[in-house]
Amino acid sequence: MDEFDSFVRSRSAALLRSAYLLTGDQHLAEDLVQSALARTHRAWGRLHDRGNAEAYTRKVMYHLQVSWWRRRVPEAMPGELPEPRRAAGGAADHADQTTVRMTLRGALLRLSAKQRAVLVLRYFEDCTETEAAELLGVAVGTVKSQTSKALAKLRVVAPELAELYALEGVAR
Repeated sequence: MDEFDSFVRSRSAALLRSAYLLTGDQHLAEDLVQSALARTHRAWGRLHDRGNAEAYTRKVMYHLQVSWWRRRVPEAMPGELPEPRRAAGGAADHADQTTVRMTLRGALLRLSAKQRAVLVLRYFEDCTETEAAELLGVAVGTVKSQTSKALAKLRVVAPELAELYALEGVAR
């Protein structure tokens, strides 16, 4: 399965970043990606030819995360946020990036798993409310209410993020 290996090598970092944002824990994120990739491997023959492998893997991740919430698995030890690969010439102040990352990480960890999931889908993955609801297997109203509650909580627990990410104008 050379093509599957290539897919895993090229997309694992991006999948892991999304999984970390969903779970808030490095170890749980790794488990989530591994489980999703195992399911993708089983379906590889019908996915690869259509170019849907990554979309399928992400959808599996979201469904697994929802099933984990429903089982009320307690969250565990927070890990480190995976570093995105930097493009050549994209040098930014490392201290500022670290501060923002730590602030965002701490704020996201104060949200419920559902709230984190809707924010990841809506603002990190750029899904519509309908797409997020479909991926999570919940009603559109649930996505709307969880987004509103999550943003309100972020405004309280990390008001400094409003300035950085313009949360004040989003989904009041």
